Amino acid sequence: MTAAQVTLQQQQSRRPGILIVGAGLGGLFLGIILEELGHPYHIFERATEVRPLGSTMALGPGILPVFEQLDLLKELEKFALPCHSVEIHNANMDLFGSIKFMERERSGYPNLLFERPDLYDLLLRRVPKDRISMGKKVLRTEEVSGRVYIHCADNTTYEGDILVGADGAYSGVRQSIYRELMKKGMLPKSDHEDFSVANISMVGVAEKQDPKKYPQLNDKQANFSTTLGHMKTRTVINIPDNRICWTINIQLSKEEAKAQHFRNSEWGPESNEKMIKEFEQLPCPWGGTMGEIIHATPKHLISKVFLEEKFFKTWYHGQTVLIGDACHKMLPGAGLGAVNAMQDAVVLANCISKMSDVSPQNITAAFGQYYKQRYRHALYSFTMSRFWTKMTYGQTWSERLLRQQVVNFTPEWVYFMLYFKTASYRPQIAWLPLAENRGTVRILPQDDIGSETKADMSKSRFKIKSKSKNKSRNKEQDQGYICEQVEKEKTKQTMESKKVDDHLLIV
Repeated sequence: MTAAQVTLQQQQSRRPGILIVGAGLGGLFLGIILEELGHPYHIFERATEVRPLGSTMALGPGILPVFEQLDLLKELEKFALPCHSVEIHNANMDLFGSIKFMERERSGYPNLLFERPDLYDLLLRRVPKDRISMGKKVLRTEEVSGRVYIHCADNTTYEGDILVGADGAYSGVRQSIYRELMKKGMLPKSDHEDFSVANISMVGVAEKQDPKKYPQLNDKQANFSTTLGHMKTRTVINIPDNRICWTINIQLSKEEAKAQHFRNSEWGPESNEKMIKEFEQLPCPWGGTMGEIIHATPKHLISKVFLEEKFFKTWYHGQTVLIGDACHKMLPGAGLGAVNAMQDAVVLANCISKMSDVSPQNITAAFGQYYKQRYRHALYSFTMSRFWTKMTYGQTWSERLLRQQVVNFTPEWVYFMLYFKTASYRPQIAWLPLAENRGTVRILPQDDIGSETKADMSKSRFKIKSKSKNKSRNKEQDQGYICEQVEKEKTKQTMESKKVDDHLLIV
């Protein structure tokens, strides 16, 4: 063996240096896991400062075991309340019905609701300050001689072995690798298509309110109350410290969605005020008007967003991989967007930890394992997110009919069937002691790529052919092969979802 070969072998046997673009919940969660593992990493965030935006978030059995592994669960419970159901009111403020969540006795964990900034602060405190750089807008990425580089707007450049795009729905990292794939004619047609937009939503958290005015604030559980009517939806939820999370939502036609999307860059304070005026005189389900709650929220902490969705086929290329909204932007109805971003982080870290060296081939193979393990579960969450968003936001004739059937005529076992897959799938950090299985739901076995033999891989759902059996197939073609297999899985999931919808319409 030559000196050059020895040097290369030494370099490849070290732990990979990981560049994480995006300091959102998924990026921070991955950083925390890598910190536990001892892998070198750094997080790059385009914003110059953290703004505590957002309203209600929910976490449940799909990710809480990992919080338990990381000693974060008790901290989370300090600013969260359990939620057992969603109450839906009609335009006349009459209670239309309730949608119940799976009981803790079955799932083993509560469904916790809280303010998003509180979770963000909790995760941010666990990442050493010297591991995050703010004001780093990534303009482009490239791979040269087994290294991956990011080039930022401030004329700085950083290099590593692995690049993780955790930079949201309009990911610059994704756009960079997609440009490369387009040049090679390897990007699936669907990955070119725009996001699907159906709603405009505004969210915020009102400052402390009087429990005498809103008795729901005295409860030790979260009251989730939604009112629908005239293409408008409004929601209020109590959280600890006498605060109220609120959401107002306008459903758009296809033509309105296209026009609003085009004017997205023009949104500002005037646009916010116009939307607020449409809701401020509407009654709140807890008494008073929505305006009384909205105007109790600092204006700079009110955010306006599109409720949009898209599920991408391509999650990785070469030494670059995507997590969270960068590869699967979900609607908020099921509260699964952040859960799936964190599950991505867990599974990706598990796959990286099992690499024998940091050669480009092994890195891409690890990404293939991550993709194989996560795709079908993320797709199911995506489908359920669309379904429950129709249930809690939808106001078309067909969506009202669906809600009528689900709320008033659906037996409990159907609810259990819908929740089962999300409650039974609980990926955990492979190198930490696993959290104890609780409840009565049968938990899916923990994926362990370290024990997967070549024979096992040949039987897996998304098979990656080894070099020895197909030497002509390079890593890009392997990605294409996996895409072919997951397309079949996507068709199967769509058929399963249709069966559920059809059942709900006839029960």
